[in-house]
Amino acid sequence: MASDDSHYRPAADFVETDAGGVLRLRGRWTLRYAAEVRAALRKADAGTKAVDARDCERLDTLGVLQLLRYADAHKISYAALQFRSDQQQLVDAIEDVHDDRPQGKREYGVRAMLGRVGYGLIDNAGEVMALVSFFGEFMVKVLRLFKEPSRFRLTSTVHHMEQIGLDAVPLVALLSFMVGAVIAFLGAMVLKDFGATIFVVELVSAAFLREFGVLLTAILLAGRTASAFTAQIGMMVNNEEVDAIRVLGLDPVDLLVIPRVLALLAMLPLLTFIAMIAGLLGGMAVGAFNLDIPAPAYMARMSEMMQFRHFIVGMVKAPIFALVIGLIGCLEGLQTQGTAQSLGERTTSSVVQTISMVIVIDAFAALWFMQMDY
Repeated sequence: MASDDSHYRPAADFVETDAGGVLRLRGRWTLRYAAEVRAALRKADAGTKAVDARDCERLDTLGVLQLLRYADAHKISYAALQFRSDQQQLVDAIEDVHDDRPQGKREYGVRAMLGRVGYGLIDNAGEVMALVSFFGEFMVKVLRLFKEPSRFRLTSTVHHMEQIGLDAVPLVALLSFMVGAVIAFLGAMVLKDFGATIFVVELVSAAFLREFGVLLTAILLAGRTASAFTAQIGMMVNNEEVDAIRVLGLDPVDLLVIPRVLALLAMLPLLTFIAMIAGLLGGMAVGAFNLDIPAPAYMARMSEMMQFRHFIVGMVKAPIFALVIGLIGCLEGLQTQGTAQSLGERTTSSVVQTISMVIVIDAFAALWFMQMDY
């Protein structure tokens, strides 16, 4: 090959600019002739508007990079660079990574805004379809456990129950107690003007049994547990452990998804019950120490006025929130693309999606129960 190259001159003697400002190149634009290539480009006409390299016999990375730099220096659009079809793939690869690549101008018009909105809607629709499909796959695999109980991972499920439930009890109880106290303070501030401070008992009881107990617990687990699911499974995807599971003939849904979701389904209602008790205790503490409502009187009125249907409304929503949090957290982890950036984006996305879905579902549930007068 070295002797064959010696019969050819580099492009230095074959640079021409026609009347239309098109710089036509011939010869071999390769690393071997780097000095001659630079000299040839320095001799090129400064009024060049386009470059035609289709007659170049050979073209390598150095030749393409020099042409791209020449185009940058003379404000020549990359679209005005012409190459043969067999060279275009190399050019595209270098164009994506070459230095000092000019940034595309961001469009700010109405058309660009509508385009971004459209792409956003398409992406969101894709996420919804992926979640629905994943829910269907999860249900199929769960029902298969009744036929093949050996697939159920009891040890893994109990481990996740400890992480999700037991480790979260102090945080859930503390925050619920504080929120219960805040609600009692706010209620007393409004009701004392009417001489109805005693109704703080009903306010705290109804608020925590119907809404705040389950909502606070779900939001805490959305930030704590969904992100953990995504990070754990995403790291396994990055380390190709999920691929190894499939190679071994095992199902990643059986091993990674079902134990986590079942553990969340078991523990979220229990944490919700703890949050309800802690919130009621927070309201009672405020009543006893700041509102001159003794604890026995507070407990008596609470037991007299509390309605069991409020407790049912709150507990019914807990399994739904658990399913949403578990599925989104696991799905985002499985969708990780194998990079640290993708893992971070998916973890953030799982937290945002789960909190948003929990609040939206809770709002629709509140409206529905109100319309049903329950």
